Amino acid sequence: MQTGHLQPTLNAWHLWGLAVGLVISGEYFGWSYGWASAGTLGFMVTAIVVAVMYTTFIFSFTELTTAIPNAGGPFAYASRAFGPTGGFIAGFAVLVEFVFAPPAIAMAIGAYLQVQFPGVSAKLMAVCAYVIFMSLNIVGVKIAATFELVVTLLAIFELLVFMGVVAPGFSVANFVAHGWAGQDTFSPLAISGMFAAIPFAIWFFLAIEGVAMAAEEAKDPKRTIPVAYIAGIITLVVLAIGVMVFAGGVGDWRKLSNINDPLPQAMKVVVGDNSTWLHMLVWIGLFGLVASFHGIILGYSRQIFALGRAGYL
Repeated sequence: MQTGHLQPTLNAWHLWGLAVGLVISGEYFGWSYGWASAGTLGFMVTAIVVAVMYTTFIFSFTELTTAIPNAGGPFAYASRAFGPTGGFIAGFAVLVEFVFAPPAIAMAIGAYLQVQFPGVSAKLMAVCAYVIFMSLNIVGVKIAATFELVVTLLAIFELLVFMGVVAPGFSVANFVAHGWAGQDTFSPLAISGMFAAIPFAIWFFLAIEGVAMAAEEAKDPKRTIPVAYIAGIITLVVLAIGVMVFAGGVGDWRKLSNINDPLPQAMKVVVGDNSTWLHMLVWIGLFGLVASFHGIILGYSRQIFALGRAGYL
């Protein structure tokens, strides 16, 4: 069954914003747990290996996306290669990945707002986030993608501000201290720590494949999709390395390795608790969560559309 189609309205900027926005919340939190098992230097090695893996994956995925610009993404590719059964398995696997990620981000948004406004309910704010951003997607993909681009740019701006503000307090000695799984020198223990840190390094790039679900709505997909994907992965690699290095070099990185807000805590070491820069990081940092939350909703809505169009839903 193949009925209905989507209108091509997205340019390379929209697709780049979606590629980076899907992932950028992972630059703000989650990744620092990798330090607990691998240390700063060990986690840097792990992150670089994962970055190389994702970069090569993106080049391969770009070929598939431009050859088969379908809203189903992996569902369409698996259907072409392995038939209906393979397509069904791939499509529902992607759907599960994308449907189960937003609730966690929505609760993070709610918890964040509850900290700023103690009188509000985190769960209620999470539900409100769903209503707002699902409504935005219903209004139209171009408006939704433009919004995604704007909040992604704001989130990137704040990461650059973070690096600039903490740079005067950066010390190589701080970054390399105990850098190999808690030890100052490399040992076999560091290798096991690096393997254990792989899931947290993936956090820097997880969900970038969601751009494939917008391919059917891309103008000139053979040109815009490669530009967006390659520019997106370069942007994410640069931001990931920058955030890791500057956050780890401003003090004792071990104090940041088991918390959900490593960037604000790292900035506090340099500027104190009451700095305007810190408050700006906390507020604009919300856009990182919003960008990923909204982008993933945009992605799974297209996956649902493709599965329904094929008769699976």
